[in-house]
Amino acid sequence: MHAMLTTLIAFVVALAVLIAVHEWGHYRMAVACGVKVLRFSIGFGPTLLRYKPRKQHPGQDTEFVIAAIPLGGYVKMLDEREGAVAPEERDRAFNTQPLRSRALVVAAGPVANLVLAVLLYALVGWVGMQEPRAVLAPPVAGSLAAKAGVQGGDWVQRGALAGDELAPLASFESLRWLLTQGALDGQDVVLEVAADAGAGRHRELTLPLSSLKGHDPDASLFRAIGILAPLSRPVIGELVPGGAAERAGLKPGDVVRRVGDVVIEDGQQLRERIRASARDGTPPARDWQIERDGQVMNLDVQPDAVPEQGKSIGRIGAMVGGAPEMVLVRLGPLEGLSAGVARVWEVSALSLRLLGRMAVGELSLKNLSGPIAIADYAGKSASLGLTYYLAFLAFISVSLGVLNLLPIPVLDGGHLMYYLWEAVTGKPVTGVWLERLQYVGMGLLLTLMTVAMFNDVVNRWG
Repeated sequence: MHAMLTTLIAFVVALAVLIAVHEWGHYRMAVACGVKVLRFSIGFGPTLLRYKPRKQHPGQDTEFVIAAIPLGGYVKMLDEREGAVAPEERDRAFNTQPLRSRALVVAAGPVANLVLAVLLYALVGWVGMQEPRAVLAPPVAGSLAAKAGVQGGDWVQRGALAGDELAPLASFESLRWLLTQGALDGQDVVLEVAADAGAGRHRELTLPLSSLKGHDPDASLFRAIGILAPLSRPVIGELVPGGAAERAGLKPGDVVRRVGDVVIEDGQQLRERIRASARDGTPPARDWQIERDGQVMNLDVQPDAVPEQGKSIGRIGAMVGGAPEMVLVRLGPLEGLSAGVARVWEVSALSLRLLGRMAVGELSLKNLSGPIAIADYAGKSASLGLTYYLAFLAFISVSLGVLNLLPIPVLDGGHLMYYLWEAVTGKPVTGVWLERLQYVGMGLLLTLMTVAMFNDVVNRWG
């Protein structure tokens, strides 16, 4: 119940902040361009709260509203297309403004979201975040990393897309982001690694991620790469009642030293062996050597076989693997701001490439996420701490800004498309075509929302 409440509060706060910033961008630019704003609303439907400041910007008489349905917002401006306008106020109507002013007002909302994301990413860098050190677990057998020579315990110190200059990697999350970019862009990645703690000779390895071009960005992508997690202790955590681990006599805190004849050095390695145990059907019982309270003992453990994406995998009904070694990643004032700009640029570019590949059929639409997934991520990030929640807000703010700049009718990008047509032809889009395009845009958005909601339901309960 507590987790559900945290998720709900985190989701509502995220929506409110992102919507308010987006609409504030439209509002402030409208005021700057001399357009009269009648209402600034967060949410739709029945009004919950209404406030009209006594002191307002010159020429403004704006009503600020919080409405019952927090799934969007709007800024209502004086406009001859929406109602009668007094002759003395005609010069303050939106539709009478020069093309440049109208375009600035429309673009200001998405830009405000992108600026917010820069500041949030910068704030996360300034405050600092505990992240796993980039010390690698043994790679998945037969994966690209294994073939390239990656070994368990390797410490990745620098990396880059092939052709770029190697740059320091502060944490495992930095490495994961680099691998994501390489895989989705179809570019190889070069890594400079050393034995843990930097002892011994540095090695330069190339991961041929170009061979994964067109692969969906899901869990199987990182299994193909072979780098799934940082190095962690092979310790047993919380047990599922009635699961294979409990039936075998395993207890939280047990450290697994050996499974059959294989020495276990890492939590990820143990998870892989458990998963692979059901590859040929019912998993056999294996002799596990464990350490409990300083004593070494042996137990027979037989994982359960469960289906996953059409295959059978082994599960023991327990958390497997301890926490990896963490490092505080903190940036200076200018470095943090620069990193915020760079991350917003990278996330925006990657989002556009993914959307483009989905549009042409190179990527499955199952990669679209809807409000259920976003709420889930909001709750999880909030439970991890403020900096994680701020990073989540930054990512969603970038996504909202990019989405609204797409040239789809009814979105801000669609209106900018109309203004581009007007700039090129010297004539505005006719009312008939505006109406037709609005219907097309609404149909497209409803289709995308339906697909995203379907994906959310399947991923959570399917």
